[in-house]
Amino acid sequence: MDSALKALAEPRRREILRLVWSRELPATDIASHFAEITRSAVSQHLGVLREAQLITERRDGTRRLYRADQGEMARLRRFLDEYWTDGLLRLRDAAEAAERAAGPTGPAAPQQTASTEQTASTEQTKES
Repeated sequence: MDSALKALAEPRRREILRLVWSRELPATDIASHFAEITRSAVSQHLGVLREAQLITERRDGTRRLYRADQGEMARLRRFLDEYWTDGLLRLRDAAEAAERAAGPTGPAAPQQTASTEQTASTEQTKES
């Protein structure tokens, strides 16, 4: 799971994943979307994604075709859903425990300062 998350941390790899999400593409087509980097760099990004099992590679003669691994992406999504759900549940439990510890009245309401009272008084005078 760590290798998948690390692979997705790089923006170009996320873009590559988008390109091959629903269709198989050869490396040359993928590289043509990235004018700012070399084909060798695209190849390295494809290797990282493949090692993280986020894409699959199929050979067709001399060409290598790439496609997102939907099964692995679903597994990653389940992991992230559980991670956030568990974290939110822990946060809720901590907030409820803090509320119980504060007692039935809770924390005291903030007191008005002299300047706040003067502003309120001035606004009432304007309305009159």
